[in-house]
Amino acid sequence: MSLGDEHEPSGGYGGTGHTRTRLPEGDGSGDVYGGARRGPRSSSRSLVTVVGVVVLLIAAIAFANRGGDDSSSGGGGSADKPEAASTAASGVRPVQTEVGGIPSGFAHDLQGAESAAANYAVTLVSADILKPARRAEIVRQVFVADQQATLTDKFNRAYSQEFLRNVGLDENGNPSEGNTYVSRTMPIGTKVTSYADTTATVEVWCTGVFGTAGERSTTPVTSDWFTMTLQLRWADSDWKVDSFSQKDGPTPVPGDDKASSADEMAKAVQEYGGFTYAR
Repeated sequence: MSLGDEHEPSGGYGGTGHTRTRLPEGDGSGDVYGGARRGPRSSSRSLVTVVGVVVLLIAAIAFANRGGDDSSSGGGGSADKPEAASTAASGVRPVQTEVGGIPSGFAHDLQGAESAAANYAVTLVSADILKPARRAEIVRQVFVADQQATLTDKFNRAYSQEFLRNVGLDENGNPSEGNTYVSRTMPIGTKVTSYADTTATVEVWCTGVFGTAGERSTTPVTSDWFTMTLQLRWADSDWKVDSFSQKDGPTPVPGDDKASSADEMAKAVQEYGGFTYAR
């Protein structure tokens, strides 16, 4: 998904061409969410792995943003390893301003870059990015001006009507009646791999929930873990995204958790709001 010298689609999440999801075991009632519980990892009957296009949102972002150089996020030396205190809460308050619902006005310093990267990661892997009208606003707010035209075209081609149909959405990015489309990202932590007065590269470790909550959904809401690398530029008195990429993991061992029903999942998305992130 990097916006480097090359702008051709990769055709898949993380360059694989497909995604994976673990569907919860049903009880025969037709609700793929209800009553499911994963047993110990030693039991092969406790997991059903289905290879298919479930987290298509992330795949489409990869499709739209292939290219670039990953060297900025893979230093590998001991100097690149942050101290434990560097990811601790700093006490600095999150930004208080928003433009189009997206946090803005980040501080012109290292912590401001981290906060911007975390908040932009949430925006770029959200359900709003699938809505054509909202997508245009996101591109204008998040990206530097000289990347906006290219990204608008790439996102529009990636999120085609065919793509939207595959995830159960109409041409406006809305789910069918009785269903709720979910795509919500939660940053776990950030790491600055390079910083200068007008540029910064920040890695954001994320988890997220993706899918369609509904009694007849064929893509139930599941979770994923990934790391986004955002190249930021100081422009128009704020941090903006110049390019970005992502990779799988780090992923923890899944817990023995009972899957919620489709109705519970839909209500959770509607009743629990998101956060503005700062260190």
